[in-house]
Amino acid sequence: MSPAIKLVERSAILDYVTYEEQREQLRARVLAEKARRRVHVGEHLTLLFENRDTVRYQVQEMVRIERIVKEADILHELETYNELLGGPGELGATLLIEIDDPQERARKLSEWMELPWRLYAELGDGERVYARFDERQVGEARLSAVHYVKFAVGGRTPVAIGCDLPGIDARAVLRDEQRAALAEDLGVR
Repeated sequence: MSPAIKLVERSAILDYVTYEEQREQLRARVLAEKARRRVHVGEHLTLLFENRDTVRYQVQEMVRIERIVKEADILHELETYNELLGGPGELGATLLIEIDDPQERARKLSEWMELPWRLYAELGDGERVYARFDERQVGEARLSAVHYVKFAVGGRTPVAIGCDLPGIDARAVLRDEQRAALAEDLGVR
């Protein structure tokens, strides 16, 4: 079993002026981390696996953009974004359904209502661990284009990510650097 997930704490969040001064160097580092954790599945699905650095970056960006200074508001952002991290033995990810054409996107988001239930992480022994997701993101007639999902992999590093929804049915074998990044996030040595 992997160690407990370490959430981003309040002490890690800079005020927006100090963050602005350091933003370019912090941003470059986080974008490199995101690149190692980005997985494209088929033509329209991208998963960005989250970790403390990516979550901290998202909170810092919200504080910066919205000029948040009230302590309660900063704590709310932390609580919201920390939810993206998986729990012990889990991986958390942001799923982006990327379709440029607005009409096609609207049609697919209606047709793909079962998609959240059909997204999986494949383990080394071939076992598929299907995603858990926030059901508030599934409407009655269509999906949201962004979903927050978790894979309860039991601390095991996936070898592939896939979707077995008819019409998508795609699988992406993880590159060595992707597997290494996810292993780090799970605390696997």
